[in-house]
Amino acid sequence: MDNIRERLKFGNKEEHVKLRKRKSQLYSKEDECSLNSGVLKTRVVLFSVVLRLINCFLVQTSFVPDEYWQSLEVSHRMVFRYGYQTWEWKAGIRGFSYPFLFAVIYKILFFLHYDTVHLLIWLPRIIQALLAAFADVKFFFLIKTLDTHDVAKWTFFCHLCSWFTWYCCTRTLTNSMETTITCLALFYFPLPGSKTHSSKKYLSLVALAVIIRPTALIIWFPLLMYHYWQEENKLRLITRYYIPIGALAVVISTVVDCLFYEKWTLVQFNFLKFNIFHGVAGFYGSHPWHWYFTQGFPVIIGPHLPFFLHGCTLTYKRHKILLAAVLWTIVIYSLLPHKEFRFIYPVLPFCMVFCGISLAHLKAWRGVAASTLLVSNLVLALYTGLIHQRGTLDVMSHVQKLCDFRNVSSPLQPDVLFLMPCHSTPYYSHVHCPVKMRFLECPPDLGEEGYVDEAERFYDEPLNWLRTSFPYKSSLPTHLILFDVFEKEISAFLQGNNFVRTAEIFHTHFPEGRVGGTIFIYERH
Repeated sequence: MDNIRERLKFGNKEEHVKLRKRKSQLYSKEDECSLNSGVLKTRVVLFSVVLRLINCFLVQTSFVPDEYWQSLEVSHRMVFRYGYQTWEWKAGIRGFSYPFLFAVIYKILFFLHYDTVHLLIWLPRIIQALLAAFADVKFFFLIKTLDTHDVAKWTFFCHLCSWFTWYCCTRTLTNSMETTITCLALFYFPLPGSKTHSSKKYLSLVALAVIIRPTALIIWFPLLMYHYWQEENKLRLITRYYIPIGALAVVISTVVDCLFYEKWTLVQFNFLKFNIFHGVAGFYGSHPWHWYFTQGFPVIIGPHLPFFLHGCTLTYKRHKILLAAVLWTIVIYSLLPHKEFRFIYPVLPFCMVFCGISLAHLKAWRGVAASTLLVSNLVLALYTGLIHQRGTLDVMSHVQKLCDFRNVSSPLQPDVLFLMPCHSTPYYSHVHCPVKMRFLECPPDLGEEGYVDEAERFYDEPLNWLRTSFPYKSSLPTHLILFDVFEKEISAFLQGNNFVRTAEIFHTHFPEGRVGGTIFIYERH
């Protein structure tokens, strides 16, 4: 009997020891997984931040006027109380929420006496780059929860080497911020298989995107409808999330805009009224309905296009809501007359999911495909970021040098006239001193009979416009800045008033219409 008890006791001890070993092994595996996950996250964060900062400083070209005139120029005027306000801000169709972010940065620099022109230009870009890096990290870990590590890795690769993302994500464009916020919101959206879903967080981010750019609602409309139909408690979703968050966003946006406009202003309504009902957007050019399908989308997705199409054939059922959002966005924007590449930029991260799946399935040719993608996108990114359309930024450094003479008592105080398509260059945000400047204005026709904007009047009869605008030598500007394509047309005026070319600045290898390949600076002697 005692022997049996001893054996049972010994057996229990053995089992206990085995159990402890198993537990310790499980804990060690969990610790190892946790450690590996932490190391991976640290590496992804550091890599994304470093890459986007490099990205920021390797983009030294101009894209569209809005990256300055709807952000930095407005912020500069808010803080330093001088600058130019475009017609959109007078009509109340733009919100102050986005420029307010940079205005806060400018105000801090002002209080610290560090408001140098270089910091005013680059610090907003750096902030935009860091936000883009944060969105990149969230995007990687979202795909990691939805699919295999291999798919997440290749999706992340496709996303980071996209030439158009490189070209846009660090710019101070509302489209860039809209895309960044869309990436962040997608992380919390209830995609099939997602483990990071939070209705409150994603809807708050969607609301923020709509505040910054009302058209963000276009890409999110099918996603919001998908969430509604998938949700079991629909009434709770509407009453607890959709209505309160949407209403709060409108209230906050309206309060901010009313404070800065100094009157009651509902920007979202004004935006729709001018762009949709009055068709003002068409004033800036119109394109055929198929433009996004034949030019816009193929250009922004670039070398990724075949991989996107291949990925769609592999997994369109699994990620049908993302594909539906891409198609919906392109179709809706195709219905509008005025079209630009940047308008559909927010769908690019969605497309990268399909590109990543395509690369993950290309076992034999994966290395060749990845190398081709990287090299082709790198060439496009470096050319567009460092060379194409850089002259309109470089010329502002020449103008900024005139600030050194603004306090000199001289009959020839600096007076700069830009004879270029309106808003071709940034303005006081890149000069940061109240030197006198003027450009050809081009507000849209808001119903005035026989209306022709100043820029059109100049281009119709350049010499006549100059002679009637400056009938006396005392009224002449000290500096003229123009594209080379108009030099011959106004050469008589330049010679007759002793203007001498003092600088020649490269702009683009692909001059088009009124935009020349070189910018000339003429100074009156």
